[in-house]
Amino acid sequence: MSLPSKILLWEAGARDGLQNEAQIVPTAVKAELIDRLVDAGLDHIEAGAFVSPKWVPQMADSAEVFAAVHRRPGAVYQALIPNIKGLEAAIASGFRHAAVFAAASETFSKRNINCTIDESLERFRPVMAEVARHGIEVRGFVSCVVDCPFEGPIAPAQTARVTKALIDMGCTDVALGDSIGTGTPTRVQAMIEACARDVPLDRLGVHFHDTYGQALANILASLEVGITSIDAAAAGLGGCPYAPGATGNVATEDVVYMLDGMGIETGVDLKALVRAAWFISDALGRPPASRVAKAMKAKL
Repeated sequence: MSLPSKILLWEAGARDGLQNEAQIVPTAVKAELIDRLVDAGLDHIEAGAFVSPKWVPQMADSAEVFAAVHRRPGAVYQALIPNIKGLEAAIASGFRHAAVFAAASETFSKRNINCTIDESLERFRPVMAEVARHGIEVRGFVSCVVDCPFEGPIAPAQTARVTKALIDMGCTDVALGDSIGTGTPTRVQAMIEACARDVPLDRLGVHFHDTYGQALANILASLEVGITSIDAAAAGLGGCPYAPGATGNVATEDVVYMLDGMGIETGVDLKALVRAAWFISDALGRPPASRVAKAMKAKL
């Protein structure tokens, strides 16, 4: 089994992790979380989203958060954008990296963003034309790449079709999201292999939720077939409103601990990361979902 020697970690805690929190997290706390995570070595980070505050109130202060962040040279701060209006707001706030999102499930797409998959892709065409004019890099996200909470199993070919469409449109890479955390290693590998028939492996990443405790196993399975980009969220923040009991994204500190133990380079200071996980967990008034964060607390 050949595994990569180095992994790119995308830190999702400050955006995908916090966006489902019912209590509004103060702007200063979000900014400090981002600073702590970047200082820990996580220099690719989701820092905000310019979506409707009616639907995602937690992200309403993304411009203010980014203004408060101590931006480190060389770090990549990314904003999620749904349309031209969101892109314009992101650019005005100083963001130079963006992300767009689609789904591999028709029903999920209609329930989540009120349009079909193809309609969602068409919405991104003017966005991609505009980002090209500004020299902004755009990452793609695909939800429900293995299973949908409404449709059940998703055919790997369907995930591959949406992934290829995003790459063809101009996305630098695509994160393949197991949104409800039901994937298992062999199914995940089949999905990645289907996508890799149309898209180079180095332009694919994985984004696992840990609802059924499979996230680390799925990450290892992804590494085995050549994936070198992984999304994770400090403290295991996040969740999916369509998956009751979902424990959120795989915890970044659990991923880093595993990769460190395998001799795979991440560039992350695990102790500093764990301190950041406890910082945001204390702010939320609950312990982190991460087992590593809990185990290491006494050592800090």
